[in-house]
Amino acid sequence: MLALVTSPDSASGVKLAEFEEPQPLANEALVSVHATSLNRGELRLLAIRPNGFIPGQDVVGIVDRAAPDGSGPAAGTRVAALVDQSGWAERVAVSTDRLAALPDNVSFAAAATLPVAGTTALRTLRHGGDLTGQQVLITGASGAVGRFQIQIAHQQGGRVTAIAASRHGEDLRRLGAEQVVESIELAKGPFSLITESVGGESLAHAIERVAPGGTIVMFGSSSGELTPVGFRQFVPGHEGARLQTFAYYTSGSGIGADIASLLALVAAGRLETRVALTVPWTDIAQALDALRQRSISGKAVLTIAG
Repeated sequence: MLALVTSPDSASGVKLAEFEEPQPLANEALVSVHATSLNRGELRLLAIRPNGFIPGQDVVGIVDRAAPDGSGPAAGTRVAALVDQSGWAERVAVSTDRLAALPDNVSFAAAATLPVAGTTALRTLRHGGDLTGQQVLITGASGAVGRFQIQIAHQQGGRVTAIAASRHGEDLRRLGAEQVVESIELAKGPFSLITESVGGESLAHAIERVAPGGTIVMFGSSSGELTPVGFRQFVPGHEGARLQTFAYYTSGSGIGADIASLLALVAAGRLETRVALTVPWTDIAQALDALRQRSISGKAVLTIAG
């Protein structure tokens, strides 16, 4: 089969190459991949993984062979899945507890935006408990995760303040943000839940705005900056607040069930996905450049000819 593999000889960092067919375990389905979306974390993986590594975490396609142990969907089922790697390939083996069937009215492209970004949004918000009436602050709100966080938090009764450039204000208010401000210094607070993906000074300002007993969920550091953290940042006024790190791959089981719940929201028109760019996987250089330059607002999706 063909796969996109890391290659230092390629200008984009990856190239199409012949690769060995996956050999599914008893609890894995063999999925024929039709589309995948790019995640910012994959840019880092391209730089640090060895030559010949297959990236790719978001997978949508059709079950080619059902899992030998009888778990999961039957052959021919349209599915979305989250894998740790190897998604940029014609076929991939997927544990059946990490995939979900696609509703008929959800396209491959829309579904491809969900596995990493959607489950990250859903699971980071769970650290806030019952959000009804709670003040929620979302940094990096115009990104894929932030857009999902706004919608889900709003639907759960949270009162959302989003940090994003002013050009995104109308769009993010439409999704459910009560307030959109350009910098975290302008966010009033206090907030019982803050989702923080910027790091550096943004995290320091988040600590200044967390309510007593509140939670700051750190799930990224797009600034690349470190944040000095000390006891005196929390007292007085933020007693009992906690810093919670989050990575989807250590966030527990039930990923397939979470993807299913996200797909149900999309099918019901209650969760908006945004595909900003769709290109064949042979044009991955274009998609990677758009991601690196932050020139698109939404997800870049690769279509894969099986």
